[in-house]
Amino acid sequence: MMCLPFKMFIGNYIESIERGADTIVITGSCGPCRFGLYSLVQEDILKDLGYDVDLIVIDALREGYREFGSNLRKITKARSLLGLFKSSRLALELIKRADNLTDISNYIRAHAIDKTQVNMIMDNFYKASLEIHGARQLMDLIDKTEKELHKVELIKNYDPIRIGIIGEIYTIIEPFVNLEIEKKLGQLGVLVDKSLTPTKWLEHHVMSYPLGSKSERTKYKLAKPYLSTMVGGHGRETIGSAIYYKNMGYDGAIQILPLNCMPEIVAKSILKNVSSDYDFPIMTLVVDEMTGEAGYITRLEAFVDLVSKRREKQTIG
Repeated sequence: MMCLPFKMFIGNYIESIERGADTIVITGSCGPCRFGLYSLVQEDILKDLGYDVDLIVIDALREGYREFGSNLRKITKARSLLGLFKSSRLALELIKRADNLTDISNYIRAHAIDKTQVNMIMDNFYKASLEIHGARQLMDLIDKTEKELHKVELIKNYDPIRIGIIGEIYTIIEPFVNLEIEKKLGQLGVLVDKSLTPTKWLEHHVMSYPLGSKSERTKYKLAKPYLSTMVGGHGRETIGSAIYYKNMGYDGAIQILPLNCMPEIVAKSILKNVSSDYDFPIMTLVVDEMTGEAGYITRLEAFVDLVSKRREKQTIG
């Protein structure tokens, strides 16, 4: 009955603990989404399995500044507010740089003459990142990878199909879970943009607290005619993001959700009306541990073919 991210997290915890990890950090949540119960249930599971680790839950700032700061100090080992600020700033910079690298690779892959070259560069980056230690070394590796990506030869005057990825945040950002949808679409010559990333999440929930980021507030307004209240998870953001991508001139959107995710099931039912009202192609992909890659690829190819022909008709018309 639990959703896919819950199972993946447990596997990641155990793998990390067996490699020497003694602390687990997870964000908190509230509302109808089961994510809010993750830390409580998972801590019991780990204890039953005999693993002795410190599980730190980073709740939203609205849950209390003192506890938020205390947990950050535990993670960063900072002894003062200045030390906490420096460590947090460095962590945020790393997250932004990593997300930006992914965006660069997606852009270049969509435009590249030899798309496998981009895949090789990124695969080498992921392998190298596991072997280095320290934030500065990781920054240097990101710099090196960006330079390599910019050397890839691109198709001239190419206007790729643009597709927005919407849905539950974990299935959007975790390549193993979404079967590397960004890479697969990029190899089809599609330019991909994700509605949610770690950077966007932090900007909305932490950096722009308590008002929230401008982009997310815009999505709330766009979603309001269809879904005016929070249904947990990122259900409301999914609706707003679909309309946002339509307004930005994208050719279509793909919703990804883990099997039986309650907020995204609500969003999925509403997206049919959004697609009809805005004349905007939207496809939904439901993933779990039994998802077959062959059928997954077939659906992606069919959707890309559909939006490509749709654009051709609009151009001719």
